[in-house]
Amino acid sequence: MSKKVVIIGSGFSSLSASCYLAKWGYEVSVYEKNGTIGGRASQMVKKGFTFDLGPSWYWMPDIFDKFFEDFGKKTSDYYTLHKLDPAYKIFFSKDTITIGDSMDKICKEFERIEKGSAVHLKKFISKAQKNYDIAINKVVLKPGLSPFELVTKDTIAKVDQFFKTISGEVRKKFKNPKLISTLEFPVLFLGAKPSNTPSFYSFMNFADFGLGTWHPEGGMYEIIKAMHHLAVELGVQFHTDSPVEKIRVKASKAIGITTNNEDINADFVLSGADYHHSETLLEKKYRQYSENYWERKTFAPSSLLFYVGLNKKLKNVEHHNLFFDTDFEQHTYDIYDNPKWPEEPLFYANFPSITDLTMAPENCETGFFLIPIAPGLEDTPALRKQYFDLIMHRLETRTKQNVKDGILFYESFCVNDFIEKYNSYKGNAYGMANTLSQTAFLRPKLKSKKVENLYFTGQLTVPGPGVPPSLISGKLVSELIKNKR
Repeated sequence: MSKKVVIIGSGFSSLSASCYLAKWGYEVSVYEKNGTIGGRASQMVKKGFTFDLGPSWYWMPDIFDKFFEDFGKKTSDYYTLHKLDPAYKIFFSKDTITIGDSMDKICKEFERIEKGSAVHLKKFISKAQKNYDIAINKVVLKPGLSPFELVTKDTIAKVDQFFKTISGEVRKKFKNPKLISTLEFPVLFLGAKPSNTPSFYSFMNFADFGLGTWHPEGGMYEIIKAMHHLAVELGVQFHTDSPVEKIRVKASKAIGITTNNEDINADFVLSGADYHHSETLLEKKYRQYSENYWERKTFAPSSLLFYVGLNKKLKNVEHHNLFFDTDFEQHTYDIYDNPKWPEEPLFYANFPSITDLTMAPENCETGFFLIPIAPGLEDTPALRKQYFDLIMHRLETRTKQNVKDGILFYESFCVNDFIEKYNSYKGNAYGMANTLSQTAFLRPKLKSKKVENLYFTGQLTVPGPGVPPSLISGKLVSELIKNKR
């Protein structure tokens, strides 16, 4: 007789886990509080415009390939990928840097900014590629149960890189502040300041320059649709509009959940919802981590997001654009060291309809804007409007065009929405930062220490923030459940 698993939430990690568990013969049911699946990777379609509401960068294509290969499938069975060229454009106050789709193009651009930098860049990326191989094929595939998981011949050889920082390594060889910002930017996906991120995480630079930036035709939600389709093929059942009110425990063993006032029994409970929120579904005596524990942790940023429909095509921008035309270090200080609304924020602008005409009506543009902010900040309509006007002005100034006169509509999403829609701790957007003291076995555990048959997955546990790590997290926790049986 098959064992029954109930999964809370339907984000990337939950979908990943549901597929593996169903493949291994478990009876799997997924319960999602919202009306559609996908968690933070949901989608909005409005007046012919398609918006990815969450993740919008497709990096590490090998991780997606490996996931589908585990089920005898290919990504191309479900969606069409395009490698972007340029991958992205960075706007500074008096210059721009364009990151092409090959190392030759990127080296040429670095040389334009700083003579002799291409030689240093090639060495830096070569080391980053070796780190990527170790990280993706060894380190992140460990379930974070013990520090000894990290003790291998490869990691011992790299141990010094866990005690140096990305910022320190970059600044040894590169002096131009624009190049420094360009090389420090990728680790922001890990949710921490470059000055607090171990230099081993330079593997993110290889993910960027070495593997490139891709776009699934139709948007990132196509991946969610693909994983959902696969899960259904494998027999997984999905229940939307089903917020979980309680994780039921008897004699220190998880026996099911309560949703919509109905008790659902199970042999295993797996939560892919926010870890902190998931533990509040338990009686206090069964929680592993106190409020003080969560308060002490370094969380990745929250975000102020805008989804904008424009009635015209834009000039002088690419699919992905970073606006680093203000002080990079000051903004990170305002997120991590002295949390407050930044006076002059960095921001990201994504116009997927530049390369994917399916995402906007003819001769129109779909715009997605993101300002990283500290979690837990005050969030009001007045603040949202203030920052929308601020970044629109900067966008118009840097790209030398009128934008606001083409806005048909815009919607915003911020701290309060992350809390309301995703039960996100302090409204964080990316989970817990990957600092040295919050890496691998030092992160919240995949398996509950207090409740038998209760497990967790997602960006607050191992391996960490981001879409590819979430896919891996789902696989790791599934293997723990399988091994338990």
